[in-house]
Amino acid sequence: MVATIDQFTEHTGRLISWLTLLLVFVVCTVVVLRYLLNIGSIAMQESAMYLHSMVFLGASAYTLKHNGHVRVDVFYRTMSPKKQALVNSLGTVFMLIPVCLFIGVMSWDYIARSWQILERSQDPGGLPFIYLLKSLLLVMVVSLLLQGVAELMRSLMILTNNEVGQEDRS
Repeated sequence: MVATIDQFTEHTGRLISWLTLLLVFVVCTVVVLRYLLNIGSIAMQESAMYLHSMVFLGASAYTLKHNGHVRVDVFYRTMSPKKQALVNSLGTVFMLIPVCLFIGVMSWDYIARSWQILERSQDPGGLPFIYLLKSLLLVMVVSLLLQGVAELMRSLMILTNNEVGQEDRS
């Protein structure tokens, strides 16, 4: 199960990473159009915001899988693998999972209302997909919860001497 979740996270993370290239292209295009040709496009500006949201919310599980989230590792990096696994499992159970569930519960009505009215941009010429943008919150919650379960299982395997090497993470 850990390998399946890791593989899913790896594939989606790599796919989402290509959106950063598209984001750079869109932002450069917006800048060139606006400052060199004096042409503004609300839809292009909003598409940059959508792409930015997709990258950061969609790739959060990928970042977790690759230990890329902010961590105060003054003590952590000097710990043994078993102590690191204990810290990771406690962090997952008492921080990651509750925070994800809180975000999911608190954003549910917010997203549902947006879908009910098929919320659109209030700006003329803006994108008509605000409800999809808001739904990315749930994508983040589900993907982080899935990867959190994989991280918890990996830590528990280390704690119970069913070692899982770092090379199994990629």
